[in-house]
Amino acid sequence: MNTAEIHVEVAPELALFVPHARRVGVHPLAVDGVSTLGHVIESLGVPLTEVGVLVVDGREVPVAHIPAHGERVTVRPVARPQRVPGAPLRFLLDVHLGTLARRLRLLGVDTAYESTDIGDPALATRSATEQRVLLSRDRGLLRRRELWAGAYVYSTRPDDQLHDILDRFRPELRPWTRCTACNGLLRQATKDEVAQQLKGGTERSYDVFAQCEECGRAYWKGAHHDQLEEIVKRALASQRP
Repeated sequence: MNTAEIHVEVAPELALFVPHARRVGVHPLAVDGVSTLGHVIESLGVPLTEVGVLVVDGREVPVAHIPAHGERVTVRPVARPQRVPGAPLRFLLDVHLGTLARRLRLLGVDTAYESTDIGDPALATRSATEQRVLLSRDRGLLRRRELWAGAYVYSTRPDDQLHDILDRFRPELRPWTRCTACNGLLRQATKDEVAQQLKGGTERSYDVFAQCEECGRAYWKGAHHDQLEEIVKRALASQRP
């Protein structure tokens, strides 16, 4: 019995996921006549979280399509901005993305973060339970079936990571409203309310404070405020139409 063969072209945006020999142009791929196109694409190394439209011989098909001999398949990336249905846009980040988590929280984006490695099954389950988009650089984690929604973080540089996620999802930004330590909401606080967290110089120099409603951490415009302000400024500028 002859093996069925399809011809697959992967979009340049997804080329990093596939072997070098398949990164440019159309290439033959053996199929068994039983596996779905989604399974076939994943077998090439492309997480389905990164796949947008699948085109077979000029028509769009679902990931459940069973590819047949001779079909030509084009794998396109997720369209931007990506819409996530079913819940307010919220994120969950794995243990390797702490800086990105703090920056998203700085911008007021609801961002859960695990500072310890709780394991892939637990992360995927939390994503599903809380309906959060899981952000990770772990391709295997993004392939877990229990995952509610996910996205691959393409860069290792926090500046690029933040720009990419903001460009991809276009979350509503509300800077200075969340605790960067625990993701809780901030409220205005008096100096007396946060006095125990202040050193002498801070207590003398500042009069405007905020405090996390969850963990109680105090915030003020300290030595690093200008750096944080620049992050916020760039993020807001990137969201303008």
